[in-house]
Amino acid sequence: MAVRIERLVTSGQFTLDGGTWDVDNNVWIVGDDHEAVVIDAAHDAEAIAAAVGDRRLTAIVCTHAHNDHIDAAPALADLTGARIWLHPDDLPLWKMTHPNRDPDEHLVDGQVIEAAGADLKIMHTPGHAPGAICLYDPGLGVVFTGDTLFQGGPGATGRSHSHFPTIIDSIRDRLLTLPPETKVLTGHGDPTTIGAEAPHLQEWIARGH
Repeated sequence: MAVRIERLVTSGQFTLDGGTWDVDNNVWIVGDDHEAVVIDAAHDAEAIAAAVGDRRLTAIVCTHAHNDHIDAAPALADLTGARIWLHPDDLPLWKMTHPNRDPDEHLVDGQVIEAAGADLKIMHTPGHAPGAICLYDPGLGVVFTGDTLFQGGPGATGRSHSHFPTIIDSIRDRLLTLPPETKVLTGHGDPTTIGAEAPHLQEWIARGH
């Protein structure tokens, strides 16, 4: 059974540092007809559970712990029995949204999350958030970048718990070393490729945001 990648777009709000913004989030479902993994359970647990359907949900992987990427994770876990995975460096952010519920498992750089024939390698890519991660599957030729890399540049680093030089290091050293044809599946907006973004690194550094 061939592994496939599905995108569900959910809408809600992102809140940090006293501000609130309306956002649309990409929820990625990786799996086959029998089992699946969800990357970033955003906003609407019931809609995500409906998209998973009768497949066994084995993991809910959080690319980072900003509220718009994790707000539906506990409810989705309760609906499906799946375990929630988060890098421990983002626990302080997680606690802002879910003070009474911890993630079930801690992500570690280099570990592999398996799902229906997909091998999703965890890459710790701090900068947008201290525990931000990307998931790379060389067999599928994709990297799920959360809010670390978008079409057009790095994720935002203007708020607390973020750091521009760190995100540049993560992108340069971890992401831009991937094959140029690697498809970049982002936390918001449209996909891109490593090859499309790599030539612009110096422009991003010059912009310095």
